[in-house]
Amino acid sequence: MRRLLMECIGTMFLMMAVALTGNNAIAVGLMLAVMIYSGGHLSGAHFNPAVSLAAWMRGKLGVADMVQYMVAQLVGACLGWLVHSYLVGGSTAPMPTEHPLMHGMVAEALLTFALVTVVLNMMSSRSEGNPAGGLVTGLTLSAAVFAAGDVSGGAINPAVGIGPQVMEAVTGGGFDANTLALYGVGPLVGGAVAALLYKFLND
Repeated sequence: MRRLLMECIGTMFLMMAVALTGNNAIAVGLMLAVMIYSGGHLSGAHFNPAVSLAAWMRGKLGVADMVQYMVAQLVGACLGWLVHSYLVGGSTAPMPTEHPLMHGMVAEALLTFALVTVVLNMMSSRSEGNPAGGLVTGLTLSAAVFAAGDVSGGAINPAVGIGPQVMEAVTGGGFDANTLALYGVGPLVGGAVAALLYKFLND
């Protein structure tokens, strides 16, 4: 339960950083870094379903744990949306751009691949316990948001991308199926490919 609570809290603050700053890359990366330092010893500090998927593919997480992590992360993103809605109202970032859906999905997949590759290497026996791990991961997310922001909105995280849509659907705002593909399929594919390549290169 402690692990799931940490995943929920970390993702909530990550969602808050995205929503309250308009997905400012530096703020989002710093928030991820401090949450990793806060919760890494409890849950592994995934805060991202694509990371949990990759951890399962690496054998670091069971199927049931993976699903529970993903649910906790989505709940955390929804709570972050509620905080944003209470404090300032309005729509949350990231938001789909005017670029074609496939371009956005490819951008999300590629940049999530980069993020998850870094995370997997930080989880490895060579780097485990490296005090720079949280900072390196946060900087990677900042670079990914900068790179993908204009093309896809730069979620690089299914929970952060889909959570606001879930809450807007619950509150009567409707649900966009394209958003599910953009922020669900894209990052999960990127995370899965990162896990496969990591296993090929290291196992």
